[in-house]
Amino acid sequence: MKKLFISQPMRGLSDKEILKTREEIRVRAEKAIGEPVELIDSFIEDYPGEINKSIPVWYLGKSIQLLSQADIAYFGGDWRNARGCRIEYEIADKYEIKIIEE
Repeated sequence: MKKLFISQPMRGLSDKEILKTREEIRVRAEKAIGEPVELIDSFIEDYPGEINKSIPVWYLGKSIQLLSQADIAYFGGDWRNARGCRIEYEIADKYEIKIIEE
């Protein structure tokens, strides 16, 4: 079973909206791949509360760690307009992780 990393815009969305979209993307990915996938849980709910100058960079760093486990990275929604998604895309591309784009 292949491991799937989902990259999607999250800014301004509720947790419920994000999780609903992730499930829809998982279903589309399985159809595109032709087999079930193991979803890498890259939805990080808890911020540790440490003082950082840039909280989004902290989340991006965690996402990149999780991306390193992926066989496939799926870029969903309006990912091209989300800076974190664009960075994740560049990493997946440069490190030859298979990419599926919407």
